Amino acid sequence: MTVAPARLDAPAPLAWDGARLRILDQTRLPGEEVVLTLTGAADTAEAIRRLAVRGAPLIGVAAAYGLAMEVAREPAVAALERGAALLSGARPTARNLSWAVERIVAAALAAPSADLAVAARAAAEALHREDEAASAALARHGADALEQVLPGDRPVTVMTHCNSGALAASGRGTGLGVIAELADSRPLHVLACEARPLLQGARLTVWELRRLGIAHELLVDAAAAGLIRTGAVDAVVTGLDRVAANADLANKVGTYGLALAAHAAGVPFVAAGPCSSIDLRLPSGDAIEIEERAADEVLAGGVALPGTPCRNPAFDVTPAELVWALVTERGAARPVTAATVAQVA
Repeated sequence: MTVAPARLDAPAPLAWDGARLRILDQTRLPGEEVVLTLTGAADTAEAIRRLAVRGAPLIGVAAAYGLAMEVAREPAVAALERGAALLSGARPTARNLSWAVERIVAAALAAPSADLAVAARAAAEALHREDEAASAALARHGADALEQVLPGDRPVTVMTHCNSGALAASGRGTGLGVIAELADSRPLHVLACEARPLLQGARLTVWELRRLGIAHELLVDAAAAGLIRTGAVDAVVTGLDRVAANADLANKVGTYGLALAAHAAGVPFVAAGPCSSIDLRLPSGDAIEIEERAADEVLAGGVALPGTPCRNPAFDVTPAELVWALVTERGAARPVTAATVAQVA
């Protein structure tokens, strides 16, 4: 483990050297930079569970490498199945995690038994490359869709929630990748919501925006809807974790309220993520499993009385009718319906 003060030129959130996976421990940002070396399914699953590596696309990439390392250590079908079960259960809501594990399992089982580990590694590396390309493509599609409706005669203000940048995906990211793409071509100001769990917007999005040189302010979550109502926000752009067949989507808890406020105010609400987040097996958002996290994440700091019962859902579901555009690497779905989501899946 390497520890250093966090800085703006910190290493990539995930790096593969052909044998081991190194991740930037995101629970320690922005205060310090801690690089963890992962060696198999168990430590990768634990890193995913405690949000050391996070973001729907990136946990898929991490899980792919975790499973490949497990099989390299024990090239047997039993190890493949054991590691797959461990990784798939680390977090339940984001589709990318189970999708990535299923892909590695399929690739490994399709190979001769002597090539099990080689096939798993090759599949993980291919998935990583594809995720980086997906980030670049969806950023362009999202920015192009917004440019059609954003005012062209002044700087614009975009609100975002949680963290959906380079710390959450390979490449530029998802929602924050769209924002960064917009900022390349026009003056832009970002309002970043704090976002539970673990205040990922306050800790991570603000850190990324500073690295990118994009003007920004941190915003308490409870103020977001009111600001949207006043006309202070030109667009809301977020990532996403799972999309059902009817185009309902799950994203970090608090997203639903932003979508409601944006819809009421006539403000575009854009959700962006790779097509691997779309789960056509689920009929609607009601079928998406919502992760409930431990109470100590809420009680830490001693604000509430010790032992106070807590609800700590990590995600909520936004109905399709509130979403102005759903963006993947295959394009921007507008209007957002079951038919248009199928086209970008």
